[in-house]
Amino acid sequence: MKLEQVELPVSNQLLFDYWSHSEKVKPFYQYEYNDDAFVLRYNYLKEQFYDSQQLGNIIRTFMQQFGLSKKQEEHIHQLENGAVAVVGGQQAGVLTGPLYSVHKAISVILLAKEQSEKLGEKIVPLFWIAGEDHDIEEINHTYTIVDSMPKKRVYGERSHKKLMASKTPLQKEQLVQFIDAVFKDYGETEYTNDLYHFVLRMVEQSETFTQFFAHTMNGLFQTEGLLMIDAAYAPFRKYESSFFEKIINHNEQIAMEVVAQEKAFDQAGYGTPINAVVGNANLFYVKDGERFLLERKNGDFQDASGLHKFTKEHLLDIALTNPEQLSNNVVTRPLMQEMTIPVLAFVGGPGELAYWATLKNAFSALNLQMPILAPRLNISLMTRKVDQLLADFQLSMLQVIEGGATEQKEQFINSVQDVEAKNQIEAIHDSLQQQYAELMTHLDAQQLNLKSIVEKNKGYHKKQLDYLSSKIEQQVRIKHDKTIRQFNTISAELYPNGTLQERVYNPFQYLNLYGPSLIEDLCALPMKIANIHYVVRL
Repeated sequence: MKLEQVELPVSNQLLFDYWSHSEKVKPFYQYEYNDDAFVLRYNYLKEQFYDSQQLGNIIRTFMQQFGLSKKQEEHIHQLENGAVAVVGGQQAGVLTGPLYSVHKAISVILLAKEQSEKLGEKIVPLFWIAGEDHDIEEINHTYTIVDSMPKKRVYGERSHKKLMASKTPLQKEQLVQFIDAVFKDYGETEYTNDLYHFVLRMVEQSETFTQFFAHTMNGLFQTEGLLMIDAAYAPFRKYESSFFEKIINHNEQIAMEVVAQEKAFDQAGYGTPINAVVGNANLFYVKDGERFLLERKNGDFQDASGLHKFTKEHLLDIALTNPEQLSNNVVTRPLMQEMTIPVLAFVGGPGELAYWATLKNAFSALNLQMPILAPRLNISLMTRKVDQLLADFQLSMLQVIEGGATEQKEQFINSVQDVEAKNQIEAIHDSLQQQYAELMTHLDAQQLNLKSIVEKNKGYHKKQLDYLSSKIEQQVRIKHDKTIRQFNTISAELYPNGTLQERVYNPFQYLNLYGPSLIEDLCALPMKIANIHYVVRL
């Protein structure tokens, strides 16, 4: 495994400005990203009160069902005794979801290690599973590579209910069929059998999307000591009870602050990541595992249908007695995280960096601070096969992203086309056109009204000549299929569907090639949170 750094073109202006410490972004974040900020944030957290014993016990109880390693027990013990955390999170995708879920976890682990050394204090890595999210279609699929092209593989049927991932039951027979198809696409290696049966064990031990995700992530990361908590875990919800009350009591102020901040964010040129409105309560009501977004209307809280309607007092009572019936949205989830966990830094992707920027004044409305925002690691995994192909075609990672592989492929295809055959077909077409023109002149002279029939015949001939031309081109492509597939393989692996690999494939594609030590070896690399794109040659 070899590590190198590449500089990619700017694709996200906010991220570029954040790393550049631009004056434009400073009004939207509590801290800049630097060593002084970590010292200030740590000292701030030491002055705040967190029920660390209860938090640690909840995390331990949640994680016991997945199996706790010695290092995880050590981190929980440190948390119970006042340690702070680096936190990152993601939805509960099948097979961990896209690679950036794993990249976030690695980012959390490495940043916690780094700050433990720099601050000389105990910093633990914690992964927040967004089990309360209900958009199952975002998490029920993955991509593989079939015939040198990305192929979408989907588990399950579309649901009309907005069930939370933590309440959505797995159809295990369908899930195993999905996994079989995915592993068939991967192909057989010396690691496949063990890896396949590992995933099947995770399925057998799981009843919901979140359990499957947590079992899988724990299997990959427990030796690194990664802690996890599900946002929808009932004991955690009870722990959040008083904090839900705080959100409800300051609900209108939170909404107004977010709307105003998002407007300023948009005026700064960064768009509207939330599309916030003043009437949004930024909370969901949960009934039988299904979420209903609440808004404030005429002094009450209700969903869009009006079927679920509550006075403020009723909602406060729910927060006190049945907090599991409440759920956070994109605005209140960061606020709840800050109230429940001593967060030194939050690790997020570009999208999270954007929507957190609209929340700074909402934090202030609850007398809270926004934690340090740490953009996650950006990593591309490069197989030996692709590494060799890049060398063969003298391409770099940057050139692939800028379309170089596709451009070279088209140039190659054009270079091997049967130009003589195309010229002869074109000559036949021109000759026919001339002969048809002469025929029409004759028919017109005879006052025979056959123009439509002649045009129809011309169309038939053109269609047949086009078909012949396409078949010749097809045969040429088949003749040179190996080279064309090689270009497709480069694009499919490094820049699939016109985006970075980390947004498309899951880690099992690379575990199948590299082996079970992939995560451990990645965590051992000298990577740090920075404005860098890492390429890891496997």
